[in-house]
Amino acid sequence: MPHYTAVVTLLAIALYFFLATRVAVARGKFGVPHPATTGNPDFERVFRVHLNTLEWLPIFLVPLWLCAIYLSDIGAAALGLVWIAGRVLYFLGYSRAVEKRLPGFFIQSAACFLLFIGAVVGVVMRWAGG
Repeated sequence: MPHYTAVVTLLAIALYFFLATRVAVARGKFGVPHPATTGNPDFERVFRVHLNTLEWLPIFLVPLWLCAIYLSDIGAAALGLVWIAGRVLYFLGYSRAVEKRLPGFFIQSAACFLLFIGAVVGVVMRWAGG
């Protein structure tokens, strides 16, 4: 059972929940009432971080678990922590300015790519090995 990957999954969901609280705080701080999602660029950047994280969660979670099950729990969990760190860096950068989002974006994208490769390799190895 991939225990390390389970912990990383919980951390990723905790990060997503934290980002949701940042959107709520930003609504109050920048005066953006429900159901509006536009109106203040500072709010919109925080909102986009939250929404972009939601968009990336399936791209992250599926290869994370396939890599953990078919190749390596520890390797998948380590890459999962890199993904989380990239998302945190993305949040910190994007909250300040649009152009500051890229380092975190590239880190989390690379982690997802490596997880996908690990998942493919693990599945092929298991399939080829019987």
